[in-house]
Order: sequence, then C-alpha cells, then structure tokens
Amino acid sequence: MRVISKKTLACYCAKHPDCEGALLAWYERISSTQWRDFNHLKTAFPSADFVGNNHYVFNIRGNNYRLVVVIQFTPQVAMIRFIGTHAEYDKIKNIAFT
Repeated sequence: MRVISKKTLACYCAKHPDCEGALLAWYERISSTQWRDFNHLKTAFPSADFVGNNHYVFNIRGNNYRLVVVIQFTPQVAMIRFIGTHAEYDKIKNIAFT
C-alpha cells in the first residue's frame, strides 16, 4: 500500500519523538502490505477502527496517540489525515470524518 505522506509522519515525529518508533513501525507494516478490505486490515491491526467515509483510526504507542488514515483498498492508497494525542482526537472525532 502506498502511504501519502511519509513526510507528515516525519514532521510529527520531530515534534513528538516518543512516538517515532511506533509510527515508523506502523508505516513499515502498512507500506509492505496489500490489504483487500477492512477485515484483512484487522488481522494486522486488531485495534483499528472504521469511523466512516473511508477513514480508519489506528492506536499508536499504547493508545497514547491516534492516527487517522483514509484508505482506498482497490488502488492501495492510504492518506494520513490526522496524527495527535488521544485527547486531541477526542476533540475532532465528531466533526472530521463526514
């Protein structure tokens, strides 16, 4: 799967180095996999959630951070839409995914 954009991850990691290892591990795993659908994704990331409109939420670093990604399975593209703490995610989750 092609991830758009690794630069977003790098910029976030520069400001939050405690999550760098977890975000890079997520990137390596997702970019080396070709998932067919959400059920296939759940085998690799059991805590991932579908939140609507092709948006999927990943728990990062023991659920301290949330990563929201738009995934299109057929063209194998994942676009990073949000990275933040769990508290920051709670502020945007009701408005961001429609």
